[in-house]
Amino acid sequence: MIKVNNLNKSLTDEGTKREILHGITTQFEAGEMIGIVGPSGSGKSTLLRCLALREKWDSGDYTWEGNSVIKGGGRGPQKYRSKCAYLEQNPSLDIEKTALKNVLIGQAGQVSRLRRLVGMVRSDDYMGAMDELEKYGLLDKAKLKAGSLSGGEKQRVAICRALVHGAGFIAADEPVIGLDPKTAEHVINTLKTLCIEQDKIVIAALPIELAERYCTRIWGLIDGELRVDVKGRRLTMDEKRSIDLV
Repeated sequence: MIKVNNLNKSLTDEGTKREILHGITTQFEAGEMIGIVGPSGSGKSTLLRCLALREKWDSGDYTWEGNSVIKGGGRGPQKYRSKCAYLEQNPSLDIEKTALKNVLIGQAGQVSRLRRLVGMVRSDDYMGAMDELEKYGLLDKAKLKAGSLSGGEKQRVAICRALVHGAGFIAADEPVIGLDPKTAEHVINTLKTLCIEQDKIVIAALPIELAERYCTRIWGLIDGELRVDVKGRRLTMDEKRSIDLV
């Protein structure tokens, strides 16, 4: 189980400090697929980056299976960052490298800078990468440059990369934006399968209709505050109004 206590995060823009997240307190566990919903500017992306240890917390405590990861603020040690993967709207792949190479090298933040610079690869990494690419229907794309892949294929390569490098928790920032409905459904089903079959944790910023359809739990965020947290059902109209979704 992962616990978050009183997470606060501010950003400074042109000398003005602006609070992005305020007093976020929650917990989540293996097998959960959580959809974050809320209006633009509500802090969804920042929350995902903080939970995936890609952003430094101003204050707050973060514990993972009883182990302290962040105490009073900070970013957390590398050994825990490697357990988290952050999937951006447009996956940060090296478009000049093959899908396989992108999976092997790993994501910035999840693997060490040295490994990414020198491209260190173990033989078991290679086999694991090929296995994951095959599992998600990408074996025939393994030797193609990432720049030639479709949006959905890039997202699935990013998911394979996260899994090969040991991610138990995936934070996905609007992973289906810009994708056609069929491809979007494929990507969401891939993430959901990780929760069901591999006991991974997935937290994704999604449109409300997709969050209600696929997620086991929904967080409603507005003005940097977690206003709604429901499991196993759709949001009521009052809950949607409370986070400006109607």
